[in-house]
Amino acid sequence: MQNSPSHTNAPYTLLPEEPSTPRPPASSQRPVKVFAATAASVVLLMSLVGLIINQSPETPTEGDRRRSDPLASGATSSSRDAGGLPTGVSRGVSAKSYPSVRDRLSYNWTNAMFAWQRTAFHFQPEKNWMNDPDGPLHHMGWYHLFYQYNPDSAVWGNITWGHAVSRDLIHWLYLPLAMVPDRSFDAGGVWTGSATLLPDGRIVVLYTGDTEESVQVQNLAYPANLSDPLLLEWVKYPDNPVIVPPAGIVPDEFRDPTTAWMGPDGTWRILIGTTVNGTGMALIYQTSNFTTYEAQPGLLHAVNGTGMWECVDFYPVSTNSSGGLETSVVGPGVKHVLKASLDDLKKDYYAIGTYDPVSDTWTPDDPEADVGIGLQVDYGRYYASKTFFDQSTGRRILWGWINETDTACDDLAKGWASVQTIPRVVTFDNKTRSNILEWPVDEVESLRLNNSTEFHDILVEAGSVVALDIGMATQLDISVEFQIEGSAALEALEESEAIIECATARNRTTLGPFGLLVLADESLSELTPIYFHIAKSTNGSLTTLFCADETRSSKALEVFNKVYGGPVPVLDDEKFTMRLLVDHSIVESFAQGGRTVITSRVYPTEAIYGAARLFLFNNATGVNVTASLEIWQMNSAFIHPFPLEEL
Repeated sequence: MQNSPSHTNAPYTLLPEEPSTPRPPASSQRPVKVFAATAASVVLLMSLVGLIINQSPETPTEGDRRRSDPLASGATSSSRDAGGLPTGVSRGVSAKSYPSVRDRLSYNWTNAMFAWQRTAFHFQPEKNWMNDPDGPLHHMGWYHLFYQYNPDSAVWGNITWGHAVSRDLIHWLYLPLAMVPDRSFDAGGVWTGSATLLPDGRIVVLYTGDTEESVQVQNLAYPANLSDPLLLEWVKYPDNPVIVPPAGIVPDEFRDPTTAWMGPDGTWRILIGTTVNGTGMALIYQTSNFTTYEAQPGLLHAVNGTGMWECVDFYPVSTNSSGGLETSVVGPGVKHVLKASLDDLKKDYYAIGTYDPVSDTWTPDDPEADVGIGLQVDYGRYYASKTFFDQSTGRRILWGWINETDTACDDLAKGWASVQTIPRVVTFDNKTRSNILEWPVDEVESLRLNNSTEFHDILVEAGSVVALDIGMATQLDISVEFQIEGSAALEALEESEAIIECATARNRTTLGPFGLLVLADESLSELTPIYFHIAKSTNGSLTTLFCADETRSSKALEVFNKVYGGPVPVLDDEKFTMRLLVDHSIVESFAQGGRTVITSRVYPTEAIYGAARLFLFNNATGVNVTASLEIWQMNSAFIHPFPLEEL
């Protein structure tokens, strides 16, 4: 069959010409062909200084500063590398370890507890450490996911590119490692990168390599055999690196090239994240052949006070259709999303704006909701997201890394760390016209078992909890609608809040909070509330927040947990709606069709296996709510090694 796996050496024209002379290591001497870019980088640096001086002093929100993540800048950890910093920091990447009171397990975990934590339908390797998704693409009937992977341990280090394939984005087959750190230009790790599909069908990958001298450089790779649907073998361009840090950029703050897009002049553009004096920014480079690059004198965009930008993503969305767009599309009816993973806060922020392909600049629609100070891709345990355009279905699909909040000792004991989210389809919200929508790919619905269980107009009185008899509650797909009783209920809210943010589900107001208790035991000694919180500001305006409270999700006290969440627009003609995917220790929650999303990573000790229960709750003091639900039990996905011996 046309799409069957193949290892034949079919003709394939390699993208670059073979280099005429060998290249010295990046840190000892700049490559000759990069000197032109170096001259341009001096101009770039001067323009950056002017930009930073003249920028407004916007900074991340005060709420982010108060409830700082232990992985955020300045955090300490007992899981440390040789430099005395949290694992990864001394190598110039985000912290990859969590603080613990002592170098021991955070709880008296049993093998049964560890086994339950492993997910049933989210992608994760068989064992060991995983972080960022890399270079997702669709080729000859197979979806390919590459990912940052340590083949030797359940903690960060020795980073390679893991590789898996799927026909449907749900059932996955592990393949051999795609790339390992075996050259001077990536001896410290084959770090995050992106794939670009060229119009003639060729595939190029740009990735960050950590050199022998701990310099972050950008490298080129491509498939050895394009006719192989599994893309098992990859070739690193012998003349790597193709881009080195420009003058004025710290050598270990220059990483994660984006998917390329073609400009109106017929040349390709890519972005690379960096920072200068605390200003996060996306540098822009042009290329016609993916082997030589020219740094542009300006930059796509920068935001003061946001720190290091990593895993930058940049893509178009249609404002008048629900279909996805190929990355190079511009023109009427198109907006562009700029996303950055903020190293200082360990959060993914995005903004919607307008891209000028002539000046190669991007302007946010709302400067007060710029990258790093406005909307988050996901308000929970989520980082390093990356999208790709699925040309087979016309969708823009989003991947994201769910990192751990237990300790490195826990991860070593259970033998693995981290999970990828269920892939999500990204579209423009045509109702609000100010945010994107994220929704699980339709393929996940193939895991629904038999008929759904439905509940209609369940009354949840103020201050009450209602048990839902659904049987097993550890693998679920839940859709729920809430309605507040009484047409004047919203006007009845008397309490005002000086700071509008998600508070613990125990905080009671006239209108709530109300929602679901997932992964709860019968006595409610452990529970994870997912809920709406309606807040009234001091000026009288109302804001709806979508929240997840992990503070009572586990009796393991050394596990990091907090209240996550953010604002969600609820329009006048809409009910309060949410959809939850519960998969053992992972809960992905989508409010109002995906306007606001929260991923939860929890570690119950009691609410596991058959002891896990599902409840409705309403912690309001003054109003009742009604709820209607449709709930499916979910099957497990088939995630196993590819039977290569059968080829």
